[in-house]
Amino acid sequence: MTQETVNDPNAVQEAEKYDNPVASREFILQLLSEHDGPLTLNRMISHLLYDGDDERIEGLSRRLRAMERDGQVIRNRRGGYVPVTHAELVRGRVLGHRDGFGFLVPDEGGDDVFLSPRVMRALLNGDRAVVQVTGLDRRGRREGNLVEVIERANAEIVGRIVLEAGIAFVVPDHARMTQDVLIPMTDLHGARDGQIVRVALVEQPTLRHKPVGKVVEVLGDHMSPGMEIDVAINSHGIPHEWPEAVLSAIDGLNPQVSEADKSGRV
Repeated sequence: MTQETVNDPNAVQEAEKYDNPVASREFILQLLSEHDGPLTLNRMISHLLYDGDDERIEGLSRRLRAMERDGQVIRNRRGGYVPVTHAELVRGRVLGHRDGFGFLVPDEGGDDVFLSPRVMRALLNGDRAVVQVTGLDRRGRREGNLVEVIERANAEIVGRIVLEAGIAFVVPDHARMTQDVLIPMTDLHGARDGQIVRVALVEQPTLRHKPVGKVVEVLGDHMSPGMEIDVAINSHGIPHEWPEAVLSAIDGLNPQVSEADKSGRV
């Protein structure tokens, strides 16, 4: 047992669970918090006196990946780790760009945070998220990594259905939506290649997977007259269907104006 492991408050519990225990999450967070600046894996190996111990090095690497996945630590582009509590976290709304990248517009105001195409794979235009500022991009803009999606903005998407090589997907009509939506062949509901459809998202995107949806309405053929109006209405969520209560009230109206109602009118 190394001296660093002895100082680990969870060393006993780790030793009970693993034949070759590594530093606990709590101890790693403590180590990162006390250090001035990010720590790379190699520097942590030196701090923990794991040099030459391949099993512990592999165990530490796996633990760091798990902590990164769970939002406890952030790894910058140079491989340095920092605890999320000590990182510059920004909360805001995602603004997509037609070229695949995006920006986070901070709730508190200030400069937008650039989001790379890789980060945008897990996000859609309008989502609310928390990102950690990792530095500046080539243009001097703040750049960030995704920490957490706190609100999804898109339950439905309107776009053009594409069928090719036995695969179906929808290309969103909205210019700020750059991710195709995969559609299982069983969820096409009669939609044909090239038609404009309204899709309900059943799975939101992740860093590894595209969004998945099902067709809920076929709006019509791509170049049909008036289709651009239907697309705009559905894409922007403009109310266009009367509530049942209103329709019921209309059904009870007399289409003929009575003589009594005409009284007093010009």
